[in-house]
Amino acid sequence: MEKIVIIPTFNEKENIEAIITAVINLQQDFHVLVIDDGSPDGTAAIVKSLFPVFPGQLFLEERRGKLGLGTAYIHGFKWALKKGYRFIFEMDADFSHNPADLQRLYLACADGAGVAIGSRYVKGGAVENWPSNRIALSKGASMYTRIITWMPVMDPTAGFVCYQREVLEAMNLDGISFVGYAFQIEMKFAAWKLGFSIKEVPITFKDRKLGASKMNKGIVKEGILGVLKLRWQSLFKNYRRRVSNKQYEMSVFPAQDVLVEGKG
Repeated sequence: MEKIVIIPTFNEKENIEAIITAVINLQQDFHVLVIDDGSPDGTAAIVKSLFPVFPGQLFLEERRGKLGLGTAYIHGFKWALKKGYRFIFEMDADFSHNPADLQRLYLACADGAGVAIGSRYVKGGAVENWPSNRIALSKGASMYTRIITWMPVMDPTAGFVCYQREVLEAMNLDGISFVGYAFQIEMKFAAWKLGFSIKEVPITFKDRKLGASKMNKGIVKEGILGVLKLRWQSLFKNYRRRVSNKQYEMSVFPAQDVLVEGKG
């Protein structure tokens, strides 16, 4: 009960069996939790068919309707914390994140980082098979986020992440307000504001080969406005108090061990 990989899905029948198999076949004791938002293509049924193949290693939570990436991860975080997992991962179903990199994220957290990010934009990171305009949009969004929030993370929109359980326990997860891809920015911002260490691990991000991208104009708009909202809240409201779990004593990471520390 140490490592759990949360994979949110909506219409991922082309990828889901392969990604589950790839993660578990690493033979590094990763468990997988799929959060399916009522996929009409039968994604959940495929996951259920794999239960006898991976007993005690594969789990499924089904939700009714497409409720958003952020709420799927929050649901998964609460489930994993309740079950007692120590290291909790975010990962896409479409192989844009290489399962072989999971262990590298785990080692970064096991070595003391509160949050380990699979980063495209640190030295050694890369993007493959993306058109130039999408690369420009992604890099621009990352730069925009750093400028507005002052958060010292090169890839703040990354969705390949490992959290130590203490980080998620320290957060008021119900205080995380975004549901789309801005959720990824807010989770890192909240961890930073709460004083946890953040380490970026270089990865190669590959565009999906099968299935359809979930990116749309609404997601881009939420990201642009969401970053401004985060900065506003951190300047004129006590954002840290809103996202802090009042019942959790933050004694796991002493101040001298913090690698990247937020203020406010």
